[in-house]
Amino acid sequence: MFALRSSSTTSVSSANKIIPALAALARFKSTTSSATSLKKRVQELIPEKNAEVKEVKQKYGDRVLGETTVNMAYGGMRGIKGMIWDTSLLDANEGIRFRGMSIPEVQQNLPKPKGASETTPEALLWLLLTGEVPTEAQARSVTDELNSRAALPSFVEDLIDRCPSTLHPMSQFSLAVNAMQHDSRFAKAYNEGINRKDYWDPVFEDSLDLLAKLPLVAARIYRNVFKDGKLGSIDNSVDYSQNFANLLGYGENREFADLMRLYLVIHSDHEGGNVSAHTTHLVGSALSDPYLSFAAGLNGLAGPLHGLANQEVLRWIINMQEEIGTDTPTEEQIRDYCWKTLNSGRVVPGYGHAVLRKTDPRYMAQREFAQKHLPEDNLFKTVSTLYKVVPGVLTEQGKTKNPWPNVDAHSGVLLRHYGLVEQDFYTVMFGVSRAFGVLSQLIWDRALGFSIERPKSLTTESIRQMFENK
Repeated sequence: MFALRSSSTTSVSSANKIIPALAALARFKSTTSSATSLKKRVQELIPEKNAEVKEVKQKYGDRVLGETTVNMAYGGMRGIKGMIWDTSLLDANEGIRFRGMSIPEVQQNLPKPKGASETTPEALLWLLLTGEVPTEAQARSVTDELNSRAALPSFVEDLIDRCPSTLHPMSQFSLAVNAMQHDSRFAKAYNEGINRKDYWDPVFEDSLDLLAKLPLVAARIYRNVFKDGKLGSIDNSVDYSQNFANLLGYGENREFADLMRLYLVIHSDHEGGNVSAHTTHLVGSALSDPYLSFAAGLNGLAGPLHGLANQEVLRWIINMQEEIGTDTPTEEQIRDYCWKTLNSGRVVPGYGHAVLRKTDPRYMAQREFAQKHLPEDNLFKTVSTLYKVVPGVLTEQGKTKNPWPNVDAHSGVLLRHYGLVEQDFYTVMFGVSRAFGVLSQLIWDRALGFSIERPKSLTTESIRQMFENK
């Protein structure tokens, strides 16, 4: 198989879960020595993956994936099985798996830069695109490739610099990504009549160009809006996350650079149904190039029900501390404030998830980072107390299927600890991370010749007639 599959979580022993994962990991490692270039390795895998897709369609093309209900249609297509997203799979109990690997497995098995305690998004990119764990040399080759492509066109720099500081950082981010479409290799190749079987090649090139430039775009926005407008340059000797930390102005703190590695990895992909991933896929299915597709995904990520959630969490916690009058509220004070929030018709931000039914492993990865590096931080202590209190409150309320924290419940606290307190910028950082997942899948969408997305819609009256006529 091309990718590890998530193990069943019911009626299966722990050993039966672990053994296939270890076998697949060994297979990953045994296949990674044959290619040093990421693009070359993807090119080698395309025929194999095309054959797998063809086989699955021939064997199971007429099988039913699941039942669609009227409530699903009215509920935003919630839970409808209707798209392919090979780079990651979200299990209600196990959480996200990147090419079959859990977050702890990714943290343990993917290579790390010298002196770092976290793996890199470059290593994850190799995993997402190939299904294989990269060697240190392969991960470093991706770093070198991205560093070599990082320069921004001068007109994009001018465009960002001309934006008023009052324009939301996410609007500036989307604007800059759209502007970089000027240099799209796919758009040029399509206009010149490229064969559709070769679409993936310029999409790959565009995607790596875009990934390489995102730290410079994001940091330029940050420095313009919140700091002195001065921006450093890419250091070819260091990895992507260290460069991002340097550009933001926090690179001297090695812990912050490790936080960036962790942050960019765990926020990168979350299967295809979330708004930013689905939007990128949808727009890309019309053969829009990676710049236009990802810019559309960013506009979805900017919504308060998606990427803005992390800053909503932090604001809620800070408001709670201010209203109670202490930065170390007790369990009882937090419980009362949660009920006050719920009784006012609002939600407790950072808790609950559309798919997950247990604590988000991404939350746990951040919690472990905090326990290691900032155990005495008062804001982290409050987040820990929330973890004790909120699930019980939400369970008592009885209106949520998942009372446990998600990734957004923790990320803002870590950023704030290291001095990055500008909450309006948090979603931009999320966007830099999410690019690794959605662009990896977009490359495979074109390599596999996926069709334009066009689901069937119904009217309320047609639904009524459908059942009343029976």
